Amino acid sequence: MSKSGGSKAGRWALRVFKILLALFVLVHLYAFALKWVPVPGSILMVQRTLEGEDFRRVIVPLEEISPNLVRAVIAAEDTRFCSHDGIDFEAVEKAIEERREGRSQRGASTITQQTAKNIFFWNGGGFVRKGGEAWFALFIDTVWGKRRVMEQYLNTIEWGDGIFGAEAAARVRFGKHASELTEREAALMAAVLPNPHEWRLDPPGPYVNGRAGTLQSRMRVVASDGLADCVLSR
Repeated sequence: MSKSGGSKAGRWALRVFKILLALFVLVHLYAFALKWVPVPGSILMVQRTLEGEDFRRVIVPLEEISPNLVRAVIAAEDTRFCSHDGIDFEAVEKAIEERREGRSQRGASTITQQTAKNIFFWNGGGFVRKGGEAWFALFIDTVWGKRRVMEQYLNTIEWGDGIFGAEAAARVRFGKHASELTEREAALMAAVLPNPHEWRLDPPGPYVNGRAGTLQSRMRVVASDGLADCVLSR
């Protein structure tokens, strides 16, 4: 390769590096700003709109969401939410062990990882997304803190039919505000996660009813053992 060809390739490589570095910095500045600013939207929200679904979302502060729902999602999705740093490495190790032994693989994704995916990425697998999701889970857990992670999670999670966030879901499914959700209603909402399109709560089928009953028992353990104190205690 000639010197001119080599220098041209080097300039292109440097240009690509600068672009990637700028994107990295901008995304992290955006993530940092979300510590105080509500999430304006997500890739999934745009996708649902393009698919023709009626987009419904009402952003509310954590204080206007029932503690019952906080306990319900922790019971359903991530009982170690208050004790890990964004990634539950213990759950990851158990999931890897179960896969090696050919047993059914447990879910190891934390609420923080789901929040990172909902805000910064898209649905579907792949190491690129998983790696980015893990990095941002650690980042937002450190920068935002637990209460803000939970607040953003409950304002961005999808409850099916183009319904995003706890407030919109509570209004559509139960005709009330998220702050008014009972223990049973909160358990039903958490019971359909993470497959709100397949598992319905209006009306709930036998599986969702049974899972909600189990979650109600777990919610009481969450409350008695202080597993939601990092969110509900100030």
